Amino acid sequence: MSDADQLRWNRRYAEGSYRSRSMPSPFLEHWLGHVPAGRALDVACGAGRNALRLAEAGFAVDAVDISTVALEMAGEEARRRQLTVNWQAGDLDSLAFEPGAYQLITVFRFHDPALWPRLIKALAPDGWILVEHHLRTPLPVAGPESEAFRIAPGELLDVFKALRIVHYSEKIEEPVPGRIEANVRVAACNGFPGW
Repeated sequence: MSDADQLRWNRRYAEGSYRSRSMPSPFLEHWLGHVPAGRALDVACGAGRNALRLAEAGFAVDAVDISTVALEMAGEEARRRQLTVNWQAGDLDSLAFEPGAYQLITVFRFHDPALWPRLIKALAPDGWILVEHHLRTPLPVAGPESEAFRIAPGELLDVFKALRIVHYSEKIEEPVPGRIEANVRVAACNGFPGW
């Protein structure tokens, strides 16, 4: 990513484009009960909706985003809720992640194929990764128009084949009335999931 990307994302957050996204992902909520608390990494965290939920659940959270405006919003909400999160502004193309450091890594609505191998290496033994993103489809659905910003059918099965895939789904769904989405979700464990 570049300085232009940071400016674009800062502008989007400053204009309020993502204000409606304040609740954590239902997919994250579902899996929180299966993953023991530990150190977590929230990739492309935006204004922090999922990172804040992880902190509430007892995780020590590192949350990374390119937008300093989004991180300021997230930090303000964390202070209001008296939660501690390590907010990090950075370009995910160049950030280094400590190998084996994270019990849980979350990636919601962000697609960078070059990042996947680095995230797998950052998983602790028996660590988990949760991914939720827009799926490529020929159908007229909400979300990014460019296929470059969508995940191809089956792509995540291949990406995470060295892990134990505990859940995988590709769905056309209507999360709110009138908004049709194509989504892909994966929950995978680096070893034995514990049950």
